[in-house]
Amino acid sequence: MTLQFEQFLTANAQFATAFNQGGLPMPPARHVAIVTCMDARLHPEKVLGLAIGDAHVIRNAGGRAADALRSLVISQRLLGTTEIVVLHHTDCGMLTFTNDQLAARVHADLGVDVAGQDFLPFADLAQSVRDDVALLRVSPLIPKDIPISGAIYDVDTGQVHEVVRT
Repeated sequence: MTLQFEQFLTANAQFATAFNQGGLPMPPARHVAIVTCMDARLHPEKVLGLAIGDAHVIRNAGGRAADALRSLVISQRLLGTTEIVVLHHTDCGMLTFTNDQLAARVHADLGVDVAGQDFLPFADLAQSVRDDVALLRVSPLIPKDIPISGAIYDVDTGQVHEVVRT
């Protein structure tokens, strides 16, 4: 069986032959950090018109701000980002389970007790965006003058719909 990694190495060899952006600076050119989901249907660079080097894209399950806070602090304090965008999406897997359900699944599959672990699922998509923006807005680690926006990407239409802007 061929691992996907083998295919990735082949694809990368082709990519590297035409790669000409090795001189880009470390700080993102557009000074923005985007917190979004790891869902494979979401390609934030294409969705938002970003090029290599334009933005920090921080991805995790659900695009949750609590998981991204460490990266946001580094992005802002060390690499100069001055804006945050929280981008969740329709048909998100985080809408399909509760903490208790996932804890039971992990215990059944792996024999590990993760009861009490918050996997940050949510039941309301727009509210999850508002909650994540609010979490960042009140965090002492995010300056009060940093613009923070929240939106939802529709996986069926490709459109982004604004939810909140602070």
